[in-house]
Amino acid sequence: MDRYEQIAAELQERIERGGLRPGDRVPSTREITRRWNVAMATATKVLAELRGRGLVRAVPGVGTVVAGQPDPAPAPARSGGRQVPRRPAPEGVLTAERIVAAAVKVADDEGLEALSMRRVAAELDVATMSLYRHVPDKDGLLHRMMDLVFADVSFTPAQGALGWRARLDLAAHLLWDLFRAHPWLASALSVTRPQPVANALPFGEWVLSALAAEGLGVEDVFTAYLTLFNYVRGTALNLEMEATAEAATGQDSEEWMDQREEVFMELVAAHPTFLRLTLEGYDFDLDRLFEFGLQRLLDGLAVLIGRAPEGRAPGAQAPEGRAPGAQDSRAPRS
Repeated sequence: MDRYEQIAAELQERIERGGLRPGDRVPSTREITRRWNVAMATATKVLAELRGRGLVRAVPGVGTVVAGQPDPAPAPARSGGRQVPRRPAPEGVLTAERIVAAAVKVADDEGLEALSMRRVAAELDVATMSLYRHVPDKDGLLHRMMDLVFADVSFTPAQGALGWRARLDLAAHLLWDLFRAHPWLASALSVTRPQPVANALPFGEWVLSALAAEGLGVEDVFTAYLTLFNYVRGTALNLEMEATAEAATGQDSEEWMDQREEVFMELVAAHPTFLRLTLEGYDFDLDRLFEFGLQRLLDGLAVLIGRAPEGRAPGAQAPEGRAPGAQDSRAPRS
């Protein structure tokens, strides 16, 4: 019996014993990779095997559930502080919106490598070819996925009154939160070949306008904007890499390091500073790493902006009583 069949048999036994009841969600492919320490392809086969046995079914917006009960009701959408019932498309009606939402869920749960037209079709419980009537191909689907998730990044008019540093700080944190919610997004976006993602333009406009208002030239404005964006994106690339590694090994980063501590200590023994600092202890935290780097980046932009204070072109005479380059580099965060 193959490994995927063994796992499917275990889950089938849980279903038959009542541990998983009709309508309950079964483990996602990513959860299966972590719990049973198998590859993503094996986990995908597990769910396909259970579907083939008629034990589970895919419910759009919910996931894979035990068969035998009507679809669980999706959470109501919110608008203006009040709950508004969602009106899904009638049963059997496939729309581009449903396809994109299902694709985002697959990528969120299983990573970008698991995304395929066939996998999305399985999530929706439809034929693969039916997707092509609504999205042209996988690249077109990915573009719409990026556009959908960037719709969550928004700024209020009141925030427009913030100083340049607080505005960039806010933008960076909103982008970081978006990457945290969708770890696949960082690797999907390109800096060298930027995709025309309409809902990402407000983010760009927010940062560019904050920098341009400080009197920087076009070269500095765009370079500073791209540096900030690429810093957040580059740090966020670790999110999906870690999720993939955890799924493949069944260990989180701390467990992985603990297992290799002895070997690592042998390597640093000949390097006194490295050894001393390692023995003193360092608690690695990706969020803290992001925050530290972001503030140092903004410190550097404060120096650049200090050469072109607000209202003056670079190189213009500084107002009397103010030294050229004077700038508060520690504006409070929003």
